[in-house]
Amino acid sequence: MRERLMAWVKRSIMEIILFVLCAILAFEAEGFFSVDNLLNVLRNVSMQGIIAFGMTMVIISGEIDLSVGSAVAFAGCLTAYVTRHLAGAGLAIELAVPAAMLAALLVGLSVGALSGFIRVRFGVPTFIITLAWMTVLTGSAQLITGGFPLTPFPEWYNFLGGGYLLGVPFPALIFALVFLTTHFLMGYTTLGRSIYAVGGNAEAARLSGIEVGKIKIAVMAIVAFLAALAGIMQSAEIMSGAATTARGWELDVIAAVIIGGTSLMGGEGQIRGTLIGVVFLGILVNGMTLMNISEYWQLVVRGALILSAVLINRAHQ
Repeated sequence: MRERLMAWVKRSIMEIILFVLCAILAFEAEGFFSVDNLLNVLRNVSMQGIIAFGMTMVIISGEIDLSVGSAVAFAGCLTAYVTRHLAGAGLAIELAVPAAMLAALLVGLSVGALSGFIRVRFGVPTFIITLAWMTVLTGSAQLITGGFPLTPFPEWYNFLGGGYLLGVPFPALIFALVFLTTHFLMGYTTLGRSIYAVGGNAEAARLSGIEVGKIKIAVMAIVAFLAALAGIMQSAEIMSGAATTARGWELDVIAAVIIGGTSLMGGEGQIRGTLIGVVFLGILVNGMTLMNISEYWQLVVRGALILSAVLINRAHQ
């Protein structure tokens, strides 16, 4: 019985930490368990969470993407830019916006696939490739907006980032859909098993018949596509394309993935764990805000708790 209990604790350590955090905030943060506040937390974590699920696949494969924050901003700006130009050319706004969204998603997918191709073809680490893309995408967003937010969107567009469906924030529904899809892909498909194999031992995976290069290109394309999707929803929430949005998101996304138990060495991790990591960070930030903790102290506490959670998680793996 003791061994079973210890095994359960090891498997559920982050869930236990999350439960303890919620219990503390229930007493210390007034209004934390209100429906409105919980829905607010859900909305706030959704867009970063969508990217985090893709990032989990990337890190499990043994790679990393530092450009996702810039990709979010660029996708929002590109959507606004294309919408403005198509509408200015006489295309109905009802058609201009979907066309612009499709363009942003395709560009995001292409950038990710290109990153993977460069990694496979030239052997450049994705750390360097995506660091370069971070700069390129940030500069491109500034160029197409001229440094000012673009606001060509119709009122209905706000639903994608700020609307509700059946009383639930629409971004949260997309968050849930992406979670279920990536959880299924990683746990029940050949692609998922291949990603684990490539991250665990790329050479052994190659000798087993797995096309390592295609797997790396695929995961890089997926996370970039999800970043573009989050960028569209972010632009819908603020009803503009702004180059200054999503700064630092890449660090929060990677932190959520690592807190969820994914190894930076590759080959180990779960989408379910990333879900816990995303929610943990969202609740932590929300609780400190409700408690009127100084923004500077929030940074200190947040960093310390993230490090502690990661160390505890690693110690029990």
